[in-house]
Amino acid sequence: MNNISYLRSRFHSDIIKQASWLCIRITMSYGDVEDLLAERGINVSYETVRYWVLKFSHAYAHHIRRRRPRPDDCWRLDEVFVKIGGLQLYLWAVDGEGKALDILVQKH
Repeated sequence: MNNISYLRSRFHSDIIKQASWLCIRITMSYGDVEDLLAERGINVSYETVRYWVLKFSHAYAHHIRRRRPRPDDCWRLDEVFVKIGGLQLYLWAVDGEGKALDILVQKH
């Protein structure tokens, strides 16, 4: 995450990344993250953690999306029939490596 600037931050970038990750990925509350950091000797308020999530989460998501491998050029459309309220048809598109690209449920 080289393009994210932590220049004017009081805390080290690793602390900001970890606190943001706990809130976003683990879905801990800001207060829980504040308590967790306090147990480790880092005095930070839940409002600061909230600010970090608001400020840096978009940049983190953009960085992750850029590094995600692109789908294969070769893909196929699989059909699996299931009964959902009397209707049949469950479609999903799968790339060459077997990763699901999209899931579509419809009547026809």
